[in-house]
Amino acid sequence: MTNMISEWVRCPVCGNKTRLQIRKDTELKNFPLYCPKCRQESLIEAKDFQVTVIKRFETKKQS
Repeated sequence: MTNMISEWVRCPVCGNKTRLQIRKDTELKNFPLYCPKCRQESLIEAKDFQVTVIKRFETKKQS
C-alpha cells in the first residue's frame, strides 16, 4: 500500500486551515467550504491540489 499525501484546504478569506483534507486524486465540484475561524462559507472546486473559489457567501452573525 502506498502512502497518499494529503493537504489541508485553506480558507480563501482568512488563509487558515479548515477541517477538510484533500489528496491528489480528490475532485470537488460546487463544494460548500466552511471556515470555523472566520465563519465564512465559500463555494469551491478542487482538482490536483488546486482549489478555485467560485463564490463567497456572507454569513450572518446571530444576536
